[in-house]
Amino acid sequence: MTVRVAVLDDYQDVARDYADWSALPAQVEVFNEHLTDPAELVRRLEPFEVIAAMRERTAFPRQVLEALPNLKLLVTTGMRNASIDMVAARELGIVVSGTGNGGGDRSWGPTAELAWGLIFALLRHIPQEDRMIREGGWQRTVGQEVAGRTLGVLGLGRLGAQVASVGRVFGMDVIAWSQNLTDEAAAAVGVRRVTKDDLFRASDVLTIHTVLSERTRGLIGAAELALMRPTAYLINTSRGPIVDEAALQDALREGRLAGAGIDVFGREPLPVDDPWRSTPRTVLTPHLGYVTDGTYQVFYPEIVENISAYLQGSPIRVLNAG
Repeated sequence: MTVRVAVLDDYQDVARDYADWSALPAQVEVFNEHLTDPAELVRRLEPFEVIAAMRERTAFPRQVLEALPNLKLLVTTGMRNASIDMVAARELGIVVSGTGNGGGDRSWGPTAELAWGLIFALLRHIPQEDRMIREGGWQRTVGQEVAGRTLGVLGLGRLGAQVASVGRVFGMDVIAWSQNLTDEAAAAVGVRRVTKDDLFRASDVLTIHTVLSERTRGLIGAAELALMRPTAYLINTSRGPIVDEAALQDALREGRLAGAGIDVFGREPLPVDDPWRSTPRTVLTPHLGYVTDGTYQVFYPEIVENISAYLQGSPIRVLNAG
């Protein structure tokens, strides 16, 4: 019997271009549309023995995994996926494997690049001026320079350190805070550690680079946003639920923040009527941080490699079931 493989959430319809799926002794079906309803997700995926998930675009909680009795192998891009119930997968005998992190395996990461793209799009009003030209207008805004301003980095891990290093090159005063950050760790990348409140008070641009967890969910709420200057900007390329989205939208609508660059949202894809689509003072991107040619050149071929190895009984990279 031919093994059936489902490749999920190929938004750009490029999965077949990045890997040789014909090398697999399997029937491969690619899903371009996102399946939001859990019942419909189960109905569509029930026949498949192998599922390839793109990051956390589709969640696999226990109730979904239990409803997929044919599922034997779940491959995720990257080696961490918080949307998969790893304990349930282990109990059900489902092997969960991962791939390399694409751009994250290099010395520089694409998410850090996007963070700076959002910063400059906001401070130099690039989307507005582009639209103005196309509509027949000319030069209506006055931009802000980053040199001499304060860049606040919430989470000084690999990505935060990369963003901080660029801020220093542009002549910014870079400060940082995270729950376990030490003075020594901050100094090692040339930044100053400050308290959480001081991070929000002092930052002209505040950029978020921390992992979503129970400790960081809702970490930035109305109280933290109230500490920020009305001339300040907030950038989130990490995870939507780290920020109280309703509180941030209120601050933007009321002019208590100059702007926000948002790449990640509590619900993805955004519903057509989601409040973010009408929130002013924003530059919005659809979770593009890792979506680059270099990343996909790692993700999709390694998905195929993992599936091939599994079918042949060879070792594969298995995620820790926790």
